[in-house]
Amino acid sequence: MSGRGKRECRSQRCATDDGTGRGWRQTGRWLGIGIVFAAGLSGCSFTIPLHLPPVPAGPGYTARHAPTVLAPASPGRPAQRIRYGEIAQARWWTLLRSAPLDRLVARALRDSPTIAAAQAQLREAQANMAINASVFYPQVTGGLSVSRNKTSGASFGGRFPGITYSLFSGDVAVSYYPDFFGVNRLVYQGSRAQMLYQRDERDAAQLTLAGNVVDSAVGAASTGAQIRATQASIRDERALLMLTQAQYASGAVSYNIIVSQRSQLLAVEAELAPLRQQFAVYRHQLAILTGSFPGQWRTRPLTMAGLHEPDVIPVALPSTLVRHRPDIRAATEQMHYAIAQIGVARAQFFPTVTLSAMLGTSALRASRFFDPISGVWGIAADLVQPIFEGGKLRAQKRAAYAAFDTTFALYRSVVLDAFAQVADALRALQHDGRAVALDRGALAAAQTAYALAQAGYRAGSADYLSVLTADIAVQNARIALARAEGQRLQDTVALFVALGGDDWGSKRPVAGASPVAARSQGPS
Repeated sequence: MSGRGKRECRSQRCATDDGTGRGWRQTGRWLGIGIVFAAGLSGCSFTIPLHLPPVPAGPGYTARHAPTVLAPASPGRPAQRIRYGEIAQARWWTLLRSAPLDRLVARALRDSPTIAAAQAQLREAQANMAINASVFYPQVTGGLSVSRNKTSGASFGGRFPGITYSLFSGDVAVSYYPDFFGVNRLVYQGSRAQMLYQRDERDAAQLTLAGNVVDSAVGAASTGAQIRATQASIRDERALLMLTQAQYASGAVSYNIIVSQRSQLLAVEAELAPLRQQFAVYRHQLAILTGSFPGQWRTRPLTMAGLHEPDVIPVALPSTLVRHRPDIRAATEQMHYAIAQIGVARAQFFPTVTLSAMLGTSALRASRFFDPISGVWGIAADLVQPIFEGGKLRAQKRAAYAAFDTTFALYRSVVLDAFAQVADALRALQHDGRAVALDRGALAAAQTAYALAQAGYRAGSADYLSVLTADIAVQNARIALARAEGQRLQDTVALFVALGGDDWGSKRPVAGASPVAARSQGPS
């Protein structure tokens, strides 16, 4: 081509560019600038950093010095101690060393409808997370249509009749939402936080269920021991009444002694009904907790002799407790969800970009459906920028911040309640240890007095009335000891539950996690 031809070509191209608005090169330049600008904004974070409130650094949960010995040593029993800085083993109830109790808890965790509901809620949250993760990938759809149509002759001024024709169409469409401003990532983070929240709620339900089962089993065992001791005391009181009546018949005592003894017998018999009612309540609770009807409960009750308080109780440090208890972890995930919602509210001020493409065919006859001349295609890019919405976006942002403030305050409340529960359980175990030691001493003294009364009766220096009175004192001491030991075991269960028990699902892999989870762990 000659120089003149080149100049004419360049002149024609420039004229064309001028006619289309500065030409394709300038358009491409602005498009590149826009892409770079959008990519730069995509690296920004619309979320806020999460700073958890500080917790005590030391091992203490109580106002005074941290207890290390809960119960002093006694004949045949070592001192019960606390070992700080350790976490209870996975199945913490096994520390009570009762195989029937282990089977009971396993049955409850397997058959409880509460756990089944929590598992279903977790699966629902996992499915919702997978739904929100799908936006990271292109959406592909396919369509096929056949229609029979007739045009109106009026469109041709009434000079020609309408045209009847068939239309065969098919296409494959692809749409994609580039996450330039991180909205998709924030929505996914929120759904993942909700999934983790449901997982922690399930773990909390398992922990609470195991605690309720062990507490009810211990309560039934303690109440059963009190019932048996009360029944033995009633037998002694009846025998005492018969001896008193015989003494009255012989003129040895006045009638007031008979009335007093009958009153004592009735008072002891009255104590039996509430104990039996409490025992029935514990049994009904165990039936419900294990997913059974109360009328179908046939499991043999546990006894206090089959339960053993642990010699060493592991107690996690306060800094570990906030990461260990499932309800605190659930409250933390609620804050992560609130942070993601803040990011979504802030990102609404920026444009939304949609890319789409379509490839298909459209023909008037089926034989031309795959003819290259029938091919159709289209490419589109949409950008929507909010301009004026009457203050809605700013109100949504304020609401998101207020929701975060709410979850932050609720988190602090959950942590404070957790520390209070641990502190209460520790102090209760200290007092229980003292009470059990005193009741054991009282029982030993009563048994010694009973043995002396029996020896005196055999030697003829004491009457049988003294033997029965001493035996009643023994049964009363057994009732007090059974009550104290049951309370001590129940407070031990309360401590394990307050400490979070086991990690449950926190160490398990997150089921249903998306490949993008690695870059969506939390706010940046």
